[in-house]
Amino acid sequence: MMNEVNEDIADTMVRIAMDAIRNSYVDHDGIAAGACVLTSDGTLYNGCRIDHPIPYLSVSAEMAAMIKAIVDGKREFDGLAIVADIEGFYVPDENTYEFLVEMGVPEIVFADLDGNVKIMALSDVEPYRPRRRD
Repeated sequence: MMNEVNEDIADTMVRIAMDAIRNSYVDHDGIAAGACVLTSDGTLYNGCRIDHPIPYLSVSAEMAAMIKAIVDGKREFDGLAIVADIEGFYVPDENTYEFLVEMGVPEIVFADLDGNVKIMALSDVEPYRPRRRD
């Protein structure tokens, strides 16, 4: 059963993601983030950013929420909300984006701390790509 990420569901997902921000472990880069994934059976899972000084050991809020759902046996997803303690919308990095594509997440609900919300198809999202030092 597919759930459409309508305004009411998006609002609930954003509230859950905002609540998760306070659990972020961000001693190294200071960007607290929270996420909420909606599974196809209507279950919601939250996640928060877990920062580490070795970048590949850090866990994005999006991945934390997805991992909780996967560990609980979920394999079909309808959407994911993401909020961070920054100005504007927080965009998934390239690795997280590829993970969301692999897991078949169709929509992303972007929200900021001012209450602005934007729902986009994942296929329309341009992931954040860190620039490499030459």
